Amino acid sequence: MITVLLVDDHPVVRDGLRGMLDAEPDLEVVGEAGSGPEAVVLARALRPDVVLMDLRMPGGDGATATGRIRAEVRTAHVVVLTTYDTDADILRAVDAGAAGYLLKDASRAELTAAVRAASRGETVLAPSVAGRLVRQVRHPAGPSLSARELEVLTLVGQGLTNGEIGKRLHISEATVKTHLLRTFTKLDVSDRTAAVTTAMARGLL
Repeated sequence: MITVLLVDDHPVVRDGLRGMLDAEPDLEVVGEAGSGPEAVVLARALRPDVVLMDLRMPGGDGATATGRIRAEVRTAHVVVLTTYDTDADILRAVDAGAAGYLLKDASRAELTAAVRAASRGETVLAPSVAGRLVRQVRHPAGPSLSARELEVLTLVGQGLTNGEIGKRLHISEATVKTHLLRTFTKLDVSDRTAAVTTAMARGLL
């Protein structure tokens, strides 16, 4: 029996996944979590074979939780299941130790096959994700942005001022400016608009 922990901040999504997986004779959902930190606690307690992990959740993101689970529960294989397939999201998940990356439009057959493959220690990637990783290897996009730099740039793209970004992220306005200057250097741009546009063109946002 392959044991599975479901991690998603939407109960209706977890219910749907539980229904699909529990219908399989060799798969058993042993727990559900609604945030990254909760996932780490449950993974430590339940020690599942596979963790199906959403990527963007309030209260703690999936990539950070993936890294902690891989560090603390070495036998657990994490498969990211998300609606996002930007280069930045994929690379963060893979760097954190995810064994797979699937999109939520995957079929029931694809999902169950991925869970079984991950439990055997195999890597499972949605075709579009595999293609993006191959392109990244063949044509590196240059220096990568840190998680904090991506957070700041995302908020810039939403039209927030440096002061508003600082309050949202609980950092000083000077720190926001420092992150932006580093981002400008990495992206080889000179202003906020160009930084957002370039990041979006590269699939970072």
